[in-house]
Order: sequence, then structure tokens, then C-alpha cells
Amino acid sequence: MAGHSKWSNIKRKKAAVDAKRSKMFSAAIKEIHVAAKEGGNDPEANPRLRMAIANAKGINVPKDNIKRAIAKAGDKNSANFQEVTYEGYAPYGVGVFVECLTDNIQRTVAAVRSYFNKYNGKLDTHGSLNFIFDRKGVFTIPKKNLNLDEEDFLMEVIDAGAEEVETEGSDYETIYTAMEDFGSMQKKLEEIGLEVESQELQRIPKTTVKLDKEQAKQVLKLIEALEDDEDVQKVFHNLELTEEIMEEI
Repeated sequence: MAGHSKWSNIKRKKAAVDAKRSKMFSAAIKEIHVAAKEGGNDPEANPRLRMAIANAKGINVPKDNIKRAIAKAGDKNSANFQEVTYEGYAPYGVGVFVECLTDNIQRTVAAVRSYFNKYNGKLDTHGSLNFIFDRKGVFTIPKKNLNLDEEDFLMEVIDAGAEEVETEGSDYETIYTAMEDFGSMQKKLEEIGLEVESQELQRIPKTTVKLDKEQAKQVLKLIEALEDDEDVQKVFHNLELTEEIMEEI
């Protein structure tokens, strides 16, 4: 029975990973669909679509899925998605910002409100978290994709508006820019031929809330419920993720 129990645990963990992967694929495809519907199906002439395709490739979305999403956007009968955001607080005063793409706002707001209520959070008014987050451009580049030495790379990206360049271990370089410099950094990285794994506008917390492990677990239940919803694209928060909490995740 011990072996059977171990296999059940493995199956559950694999199912959870597969579900997360499926959700990531779904979010990437939806972003491609919206970008193509709004700005046309030519990535060269549509920066948002170009970015969406690059991000989809970064998480290994199959090429056929990407092509189908672009083609489907040209169908007049395909869904029209709207971008909506929600702001609120998780337990212990942690700010939570939710970005959605939905074809049914009533469904989405009802779901988002239910998650906040279930996990002892509270939805707030639009703009209530402006003092907590800065909107920044974030570009993640695998170091194996760097085609110039470190010093030249830094000079190029600083020239394009990099505010900070962070090295994650020995595998990645992460560039942070002001929101208004996002487009110029995109162009610079394309000019120097760097393949980016992900490029997006993120909401970076100005300050963080530090909690103990049990408190943090309560907050993470809300964040996970939001992230699992099909209408939710991204969830940002200002919970400080300590090593102890990261191990728990």
C-alpha cells in the first residue's frame, strides 16, 4: 500500500503541474488572440502580437496552437475579450492586483469577489493600490542567448532605458525599465538580436508585507485561487516571499 500511496501522491502532483501548465498556455493563447484581433495578424506590424508570441514561445506553447490563435482572431464570430482589473487586500493587509481578459465581465467580477470573500480578503476600488505598485517593463533573457559580452550587453540596455539589471544565478538576466521605456527596450533587444524568454509590463511593489509562514499560507490560498481562474491573466501582490515561504510553495 505504501507504494500505491506514493504513486497517488506523484499523480496528484503531476496533475497540479499539468493544470498550471494548461492555465499558462490558455493565458498565452488568449493574449495572442486579443493582440491579433486588435492590431492585425502581422507580428512585424503589431508589437503587442510580437510580444505575445515571444512570451508563448518562452513557455513552449506549440507553434500550431499559436497559428490557430492568430487565425481564429480573424473570425468575426470569435469571442471579444475585454481587459479588466481588480484591486483589493488579502488577509494581513497584503495588496493584490488582478489583471483579467474576459468575454463576460459579470462572470469574472462575481468569481473574483467570491475568492476574496472565501479567503478573508476584500475587494477595493479602482486605483486604491496605486501607492503600493509601480508599473515596470520586465525582460527575462536566458544567459545562453547572450550574443555579446556582459559589459557590452549592459551598455546597450542602459542606453535603451534599463533602470536595473538583475542576474538570477547563472542562468538569467532580468532587465527592469520604466513603463514608458518598454517599447524602446523591445526595439533595442531586437536590434542586437537577443532572444527574450519573457517581456511584459509588471506591477512591482514599492514596499512589501512580511508575514510568518502560517499567515503567508492564508494569503497564498487567495492568490492561488485567483491564478487558477480562466479569466485571470496575472496576479500581483506585495507579500514578501522569504526563503521559508518559497520552500512551502
